[in-house]
Amino acid sequence: MTSADDLISLVRDYNPKTNEARLRDAYAFGEEMHGGQFRHSGEAYFTHPVAVAAILTEQRLDDATIITALLHDTIEDTKASYEVVAARFGEEVAMLVDGVTKLTNLQLSSRETKQAENFRKLFMAMSKDLRVILVKLADRLHNMRTIRAMRPEKQAQKARETMDIYAPLAGRMGMQWMREELEDLAFKVLNPEGRQSIIRRFVTLQRETGDVIHRITGDMRGELEKAGIEAEVFGRAKKPYSIWRKMQEKDQGFSRLSDIYGFRVITRTEEDCYRTLGTIHQRWRAVPGRFKDYISQPKSNGYRSIHTTVSGRDGKRVEVQIRTRQMHDVAESGVAAHWSYRDGVRTENPFAVDPAKWIASLTEQFDGEDDHDEFLEAVKLEMYSDQVFCFTPKGDVIKLPKGATPIDFAYAIHTRIGHACVGGKVDGIRVPLWTRLRNGQSVEVITAEGQTPQVSWLEIATTGKARTAIRRALREADRERFVKLGHELARSAFEHVNKKATDKALETAARALRVSDVTELLARLGAAVITAHDVVQAVYPELTAKDGDEVSPRRAVIGLEPGQKFERAACCEPLPGERIIGITSRGHGVVVHTADCDRLGEFEDQMDRWVDVHWHSGTHPAVYSVTLELTIGNDAGVLGRICTLIGEKKANISNLEFKDRKPDFYRLMINVELRDVEQLHSLILTLEAESHVAAVARYRERPGAQHRTI
Repeated sequence: MTSADDLISLVRDYNPKTNEARLRDAYAFGEEMHGGQFRHSGEAYFTHPVAVAAILTEQRLDDATIITALLHDTIEDTKASYEVVAARFGEEVAMLVDGVTKLTNLQLSSRETKQAENFRKLFMAMSKDLRVILVKLADRLHNMRTIRAMRPEKQAQKARETMDIYAPLAGRMGMQWMREELEDLAFKVLNPEGRQSIIRRFVTLQRETGDVIHRITGDMRGELEKAGIEAEVFGRAKKPYSIWRKMQEKDQGFSRLSDIYGFRVITRTEEDCYRTLGTIHQRWRAVPGRFKDYISQPKSNGYRSIHTTVSGRDGKRVEVQIRTRQMHDVAESGVAAHWSYRDGVRTENPFAVDPAKWIASLTEQFDGEDDHDEFLEAVKLEMYSDQVFCFTPKGDVIKLPKGATPIDFAYAIHTRIGHACVGGKVDGIRVPLWTRLRNGQSVEVITAEGQTPQVSWLEIATTGKARTAIRRALREADRERFVKLGHELARSAFEHVNKKATDKALETAARALRVSDVTELLARLGAAVITAHDVVQAVYPELTAKDGDEVSPRRAVIGLEPGQKFERAACCEPLPGERIIGITSRGHGVVVHTADCDRLGEFEDQMDRWVDVHWHSGTHPAVYSVTLELTIGNDAGVLGRICTLIGEKKANISNLEFKDRKPDFYRLMINVELRDVEQLHSLILTLEAESHVAAVARYRERPGAQHRTI
């Protein structure tokens, strides 16, 4: 375990003005609080907080963050309280330790809905002080480095959580080295055979070709010296997981991968970066399409560098990154560079981003996502995204994730522009909206008055901002449609009991059903969240009660054993008046089918399950749902007329769903509640006589439908 003196020495190397007494006190306090506690490996537990603090010294972070690392588990796992930590080390440290504790308690790998909510909490904690997530990332890194002491199932759970959440988050924050190590450590747990095969192939390749990295590094240094450029050159083989991911993405074997080596050139000035680029391209052939200039167009987390890929020795492709020392510091530390110290003072790095602005830009677009799954999708899209830079016709730069389309470009400019988008031009040429944009392209958005977002845009858009705006607009449009449909359903249902759907009646129903207002009531009715029967019953319960001489739905079928229940088969939806056959079903009593149902053929060799049943001969209540498939003209008032006709036939609409929308016709499914087969035939004849109804039929088969219990 790193001693207090050794840890203080690590901090003093970059911050000679560090408060050694305060660090030593935190070390002693943490050691005392964790006394008698042990890790799964058998080591003293305090070795973990010390290791986390040591990781953060590599980022040259301030004293408060180092102290937080030493104490990050004290409030959660020891007798220390927030008040004790605040009194001894100050409110700043106590708040940071408390923030890390809350992050630790988030179960980010749980079910999707809960995971989305925990992501919200994670971003809230980050927005208060980003150092909280820096400590948490270092905590996760050390836990992954020592994960072998945990149970196999716990290893797998932590590795998946790391791969899905913490590694991409580290990358989004600009800490690429940490992302790569976290991914590789998780890869080692989740797919040890795959990782080992990559390592074996590396060993074989090195045996066949020798030390390629040493040779290419030497070549680059020689060329730069000849050009009079002072620079440092480093080379490395890429991490096993990085290579594995490339193999999966490109569907190529290891032997066909070319850019498995990466080289970094650190120059003194920005001008030298471009001179270095020219020198490298003169000496080696550049690979088309593999050049990115993040110096002129930096990433949102402050990352600046020139990326190029060239064909090196023996035609091997190598990736080269070129940057200055200050750029390199930000590239290594990402957003953490804001807190970095050098020679006892906060580093004045012009490329370090303001963490508050960075986290605000990251979370702004998620605020409008009410749906958990949509929020989670938007977060992951942003965390995993790489960036491309495109230009407006005026020359303004728009940053977008890799794979973005003109739709994303339009919404990046303004939501209003996105809503009105009808097309786009890329470099002056009209292109489809699903075109993938590339670096450096000039994009012009074509708009038109009256255009509204289309459902198909959700398959085209890739950015969280665009998808959020599209969904919100579609929901608003659907709401208007649902309100209109709900009004027709309510009118028909009230007429069914010889009443009118007045504003007062609807207000009474809204209060009874605990809905905020009439508009919301109608929207829920139109969206089939509540039924028209529920609305009418809320106002006139005495009119919706079943007559005493009606057959109870529980006793509607004759031939069942005492206490035996039945269900109507969803495939044929039998009605009173039709010949029926019962099939015994484990856990469902008897499932009743029409005698001509095609599904009965499946039970021909199981005659012991067949039950001879028939409908009660009495009057049945209108509670048996049947699905009708209609094709109707797309004209004003047609749907209202259909609802009226159904109401006039004393049938109740329980659900309505549009299946296909064309400019001239709509195809829709309507669930109506009926008494018997005679009422069904009468209703179909009435609808067939309507001039705007092109086709109407009973829908008899719905794959995957659930049985309804009576």
